Amino acid sequence: MAGDVKATMEAPLVALSNALAEAAERVGQSVVAIHARPRIPSSGVLWRPGVVVAAHHTVKRDEEIAVSLEGGRTVAAQLVGRDPSTDLAVLSLADDGGATVATLADSETLRVGHMALAVGRPGERITASLGAVSAVGGAWRTWGGGAVDRFIRLDIAIYDGFSGGALADVEGRVAGINSSGLVRGGAVALPVSTVNRVVDQLMSKGRIARGYVGLGMQPVRLPEALARRLSLDGDGGAIVLEVQTGGPGDAAGVLVGDVLVTLDGTAVHDTSDVLAVLGTDTVGRTLSARLVRAGELVELPIAVAERPRAGGR
Repeated sequence: MAGDVKATMEAPLVALSNALAEAAERVGQSVVAIHARPRIPSSGVLWRPGVVVAAHHTVKRDEEIAVSLEGGRTVAAQLVGRDPSTDLAVLSLADDGGATVATLADSETLRVGHMALAVGRPGERITASLGAVSAVGGAWRTWGGGAVDRFIRLDIAIYDGFSGGALADVEGRVAGINSSGLVRGGAVALPVSTVNRVVDQLMSKGRIARGYVGLGMQPVRLPEALARRLSLDGDGGAIVLEVQTGGPGDAAGVLVGDVLVTLDGTAVHDTSDVLAVLGTDTVGRTLSARLVRAGELVELPIAVAERPRAGGR
């Protein structure tokens, strides 16, 4: 009798253990090892046929990159582009040999407490760690100004070589790309919708277009009496310390010493508020900027340009 009770109690645990192992194996077919840094390889996911998504901070070189697929075959890869602001990089494979492409899940279905696996390939074989989704939230901005559609924090160990690997649900689908490079002291997953958007842009342009107004600014507090007299939303703003010659702000007539208080109707309390407005979709648009100049409000139209790339490339 005691043996029957014990077996009855153990059966669900055995089933769960087997289900997790099967989920790791299923996802592992699309998880690859990327040889683009010293020491151990980093992980990536075969996101589309011939297209691998990786973590930007783990891909240390732009050339002479190799990718090891499930089964041990290694193929040459070319860097398509990077987006440091979301810690994503995209590689194209010379020949994926018909390797299994990831089955993607809807990241919106993730809930706090859901069990999940981090699956990586920091070598010949897959490795995995088990944990849970510890927090979910709405859209957020990374420290580099990248737009992420959903905040997904993980209570899962992201071992060395795991960034760029898959967040797997218990059904063996990829619910996101894991990164330890975006939030200090913790791991997050980039949702499928964000990864798809970055992949689309990098595949079409080789870069992520960012809005640019050519102004150097820092946060500043306005006198409360002035803020009340001008009917401002709070007493914060961003004071202009530099106007780049020939830039959008210069062309609009912005002056050093102006205080930017709204941009495109959004209140500006910090420079991060400006970055939040200047997304990819603002390039080529003309935005209304309200500034405090000599104690009065001035409204100027600024034609947003694309941020120049480092080194002019």
